[in-house]
Amino acid sequence: MSTADVRKTAEQKMQRSLEALKAALAKIRTGRAHVGLLDHVHVDYYGSSVPINQVASVTLLDARTIGITPFEKKMVGTIDKAIRESDLGLNPATVGELIRVPMPPLSEERRRELTKVVRHDGEAAKVAVRNLRRDANAELKDMVKKKTISEDEERRAEEEIQKLTDRYIGEIDKILQHKEQEIMTV
Repeated sequence: MSTADVRKTAEQKMQRSLEALKAALAKIRTGRAHVGLLDHVHVDYYGSSVPINQVASVTLLDARTIGITPFEKKMVGTIDKAIRESDLGLNPATVGELIRVPMPPLSEERRRELTKVVRHDGEAAKVAVRNLRRDANAELKDMVKKKTISEDEERRAEEEIQKLTDRYIGEIDKILQHKEQEIMTV
């Protein structure tokens, strides 16, 4: 294994940490509707638990309302129940075969709580990136002990990994700042 392989592996893992943060932040409600909000809500479909988007068409009706049209009529009640029982605090309204999910406006207190959640998720992502840096540096030290690379190569590789870490931490900070701004906008 070369220093380039260590760097490439670290970069791929850091990218996955960034993607995980984006996915976690997408689930945080801001008062505006988006279809990704219901991605982690599952319904019972013939004995197996499946995401809503596999048993229904999920669309935006307007900026504050999600519309869900089940592929089968009998799924209306099941989907309605699953949304009510989810941790999202949403109250769907059924109109025939269409389920409307209005996004309630957020209070100032709830907005502040959500920014704390966002910061916590961001800090967890930063810790993950830093742990990946530590692991990569440890791998480089092992390579020096085994004499597969020189100390100069190790130092150069550690600098590259540090630059990589700084870049990903910067991206995480940008994402967090954008999400906090989005939450605090009334």
